[in-house]
Amino acid sequence: MYGSFTCCDTVRMSDTPPNELDAAFGMVVRFTLREGGAESFDQLMRDTVAKIRIHEPETIAYVVQSVEGEPNLRIFYELYANPAAFEHHQAQDYIDHFKAERENYVTDVQVDRLGVVTAAGAVLGQP
Repeated sequence: MYGSFTCCDTVRMSDTPPNELDAAFGMVVRFTLREGGAESFDQLMRDTVAKIRIHEPETIAYVVQSVEGEPNLRIFYELYANPAAFEHHQAQDYIDHFKAERENYVTDVQVDRLGVVTAAGAVLGQP
């Protein structure tokens, strides 16, 4: 089984040249939802993510996913360009609203902070 990274700093291999993601970091957040709360929580997330898309250009990815066979579980993957982008995200009124409202739907939250080792993909502006 693989463990989760719980660091805040970027993990670098000594032979890997610096790149634009050196300051980036991510998070995986696991939300366990109350029975019957998934539909309302998902709507709260659609509303919140729409605002993130508009107001947070340095949020590289903010993905909310359901888990097959687990209707009361949501996994978030968040990737920020740098710590300042994450602080900007945390300072938004709509994030405060999300944090207050989620209490109506959530029974447990688990957070793992991640450092970027290497990356590829369209979300990073690559084909």
